[in-house]
Amino acid sequence: MKPSKKHLPSGIAIGVVGTLIASAVVGITIVYTGAYNVAATEDHQPLVRWALETTMKTSVAGRAASISPPEFNARMIASGGREYQAMCQHCHGGPGVEKSEWARGMLPQPPHLPDVVSEWQAQEVFWLVKHGVKMSAMPAFGPAHNDDDLWALTAFVKQLPGMTAQQYAEYGKGSSATGNH
Repeated sequence: MKPSKKHLPSGIAIGVVGTLIASAVVGITIVYTGAYNVAATEDHQPLVRWALETTMKTSVAGRAASISPPEFNARMIASGGREYQAMCQHCHGGPGVEKSEWARGMLPQPPHLPDVVSEWQAQEVFWLVKHGVKMSAMPAFGPAHNDDDLWALTAFVKQLPGMTAQQYAEYGKGSSATGNH
């Protein structure tokens, strides 16, 4: 006996196609009527927020997977600390330092990196710094900085968890928290 091929009953197939068409019409209607509020004073709907965050995290992880971080050293970390305080602190804050007042009006909110950077691998931080993130205000520093500078910034960012406010402040004075210049 020959096995029979199983097909969806035509009613189910029509229902699936109909649902897809209706979803497309609703999506296009939302896009062209401006029904979705894009104001930075109102956060995304939870489903949209989840979709954007999940897409960003999986996109970065996939694109950074083949990057090999260098060995980090005190000189890199010190250099990265000065760069972080000049380029990143106003949006992301630091140990004992809040983000700038104007950055609090951004959506999505830039994360306070000392609290979240441990969730990211070094190559992912590097990729984010180099390429930025569309529609998030995270700029791409790659076009204006070389990879060595971006790795130094990455090395510093990875040190943020557990860093004291005093250690953090030392980097802004041109020396590392370990006393190296």
